[in-house]
Amino acid sequence: MNILDNKRQLFKLAAVASLLTLLGCSDSSEDKANEPAFQINANPFPSTYKPIPSKSVLITNATILDGIGGIFNNSSVLLQDGKIVAIGNDLSLPDDGVTVDAKGKWVTPGIIDVHSHLGVYPAPGGTAHSDGNEATNPVTAEVWAEHSIWPQDAGFQRALAGGVTVMQILPGSANLVGGRGVTVKNLPGTTVQDMKFPDAPYGMKMACGENPKRVYGKKGGPSTRMGNVAGYRQAWADAQNYQRTWDNYYADHEAGKKDAKIPKRDLKLETLALALKGEILVHMHCYRADDMATMLDVMKEFNYKIAAFHHAVEAYKIADQLAEAEVCSAMWADWWGFKLEAYDGIQENIPMVHAAKACTIVHSDSDLGIQRLNQEAAKAWANGRRAGIDISQADAWQWLSANPAKSLGIFEQTGSLETGKNADVVIWSADPFSTYAQAEHVYLDGALIYDRNDPASWPVSDFELGQPGEGDSK
Repeated sequence: MNILDNKRQLFKLAAVASLLTLLGCSDSSEDKANEPAFQINANPFPSTYKPIPSKSVLITNATILDGIGGIFNNSSVLLQDGKIVAIGNDLSLPDDGVTVDAKGKWVTPGIIDVHSHLGVYPAPGGTAHSDGNEATNPVTAEVWAEHSIWPQDAGFQRALAGGVTVMQILPGSANLVGGRGVTVKNLPGTTVQDMKFPDAPYGMKMACGENPKRVYGKKGGPSTRMGNVAGYRQAWADAQNYQRTWDNYYADHEAGKKDAKIPKRDLKLETLALALKGEILVHMHCYRADDMATMLDVMKEFNYKIAAFHHAVEAYKIADQLAEAEVCSAMWADWWGFKLEAYDGIQENIPMVHAAKACTIVHSDSDLGIQRLNQEAAKAWANGRRAGIDISQADAWQWLSANPAKSLGIFEQTGSLETGKNADVVIWSADPFSTYAQAEHVYLDGALIYDRNDPASWPVSDFELGQPGEGDSK
């Protein structure tokens, strides 16, 4: 072979190599176009809650409030496989089941508290345990209350003794946007994930009025109510723009554009954007009627939904607006006057909001109040009746179970004694609207987790074990 033939051979080999390279590039580009779009993990901290195995339970001869306005006298309720089977008489119990005679006693759904700080402000109190407010910026939507919860807080067990089976634990109210709240089942756990209500939507805590401007007035603002509102609006506007960048990315990817660029994640705006879409439920600390009305306007401007105003001391002044907007009010029976925006409270607030056909909730915001929420509801019910507002006890119990469940997005699972729902049930020693009534038995998903007559079975937090008090009996 001469030199010319060698050159020709080399040229052919080079041409083949170039062609293969081009084909490889084509395949690579095609592969890239076929790659699935980048997806954000919406639940990076999933629940690990597992119901305690339980036998079937037939509770008989009780007065039963079903949580949605019904009352059944001298009746029975059957719990099986962790669910409510039926309310009625002549119900069949499996051979290995347990019958509980509740003659003279009352049965209700478990109490749900939509506003708790257990675990984020746990007992014993102290600076080292003060993990409820990330007071470093007026908008901290990126923080999650579950990352502050101390499951050993003894308050969980005290709440259980008061008939509380589910609660939403929220950040505090220092910030315009305080971060995500989490719904938990009141079952002792080593980690918060052990307590986390499976598939419950996240909440997002917001606050209006005095608190944010007091905290940030000397830190660069906001220092006024108008500054507060400007802060909410800018946060929502930023979240809208952030969502557009992701929408554009997904549209470009769907169109097969090779230059579709994955946006940079922003955890703050991510939470806000999910709230705009209704996937995270907004819970807003707000006292005055004018503040709540302003927030309803902002809600309409940015097309999001407020699940509930919390505290809502002046809700009675705008109850018709709240009913029209389908926004719940979570309130106290008679706690007000401790600051100027909480000045104009009345004892008839809760029944007046109920009478306007607005969603009405009794909440605690207190490690003590959560132990006696049945008494809080009883006070409000009695105050309404004295004012001529005729509300039945069966309807009033909705303030403690069904309506809280609706505001938390878990009413399909709990909040009433309807067939197929979680068997979260309390047996009371007497009419639960009596000061003397006590929660005797508390069931969570059909399992007996509290028996007042058996102190040895009471849950005790790891922190209390071996310490004077309830811990020294274990």
